[in-house]
Amino acid sequence: MWVGQQLADGLDFWGFLGSLILGGIILGIYTGLLGYVGAKTGLSLDLLSQRAFGEKGSYLPSAMTSFTQIGWFGVGSFVSGGTATPNFARFAKNGKSGAITTVVAFFIGNSLMFFFGAVSSIFVGGNDIFEVMVRLNLFYLAVLVLGLNIWTTNDNALYTAGLGLANIFHQRKKPMVLLSGIIGTVASVWLYYNFCGWLNILNCTLPPVGMILVLAYFMNKEDFETDQPKLKTVDWFAVAGVILGAIVANLLHWGIASINGMVVAAVCYCVGQAVNKRK
Repeated sequence: MWVGQQLADGLDFWGFLGSLILGGIILGIYTGLLGYVGAKTGLSLDLLSQRAFGEKGSYLPSAMTSFTQIGWFGVGSFVSGGTATPNFARFAKNGKSGAITTVVAFFIGNSLMFFFGAVSSIFVGGNDIFEVMVRLNLFYLAVLVLGLNIWTTNDNALYTAGLGLANIFHQRKKPMVLLSGIIGTVASVWLYYNFCGWLNILNCTLPPVGMILVLAYFMNKEDFETDQPKLKTVDWFAVAGVILGAIVANLLHWGIASINGMVVAAVCYCVGQAVNKRK
């Protein structure tokens, strides 16, 4: 909604509509591919990461998604939730269902958040749809909407964070979920006052992770179709792709940051695949 407010303040109607559609398409493609991979393999984000980054290399994407999901528990972000799509799409009937459901959900959800932020900006000069509903004498409905929103997003955030921490520390998921909730609650005060910076971090660091997971699946399907794959310790090209992708996305002030990061990550990973095949 914050983004929707900024767009509404800086663009005319058609510019706002174009940005909304473009953003929805990019997010839909990104999450749709991850949803397909998750549903096709039945693997969680962290198990996918083990096959793409190596057993210990998977700690990097697990840590990134865990701590950004803990941040989501504090403030919320579609980019963070989109990268974690395999954790939920893996329960879909098939790859097609997982992809379609994910695309529809994120395209509509992202568009609605933009729209609500724009409406809030017009009515109250902010980005809080709750305040708009209260001013329209819809207090009880506003409380219901806010409660359902917090519930349906934060349970997914803690689930993903718990899975990631369990992969890193080799502990059961439930204690890690509890730990994630405590950290997220404590950190929410800081995140509230640093919301824009947190969104920028998410936008720059997570898309390279998702890109490498998708490429790893389509380039090495045999590793994802067995229950006992031969895991590397660390795939350094995959790790380098995420790190360099995040750096480029942060420092290159041209184009779209998330796409810049994904392109760099894809190049690094593909180079690594070519090098490995020559061995």
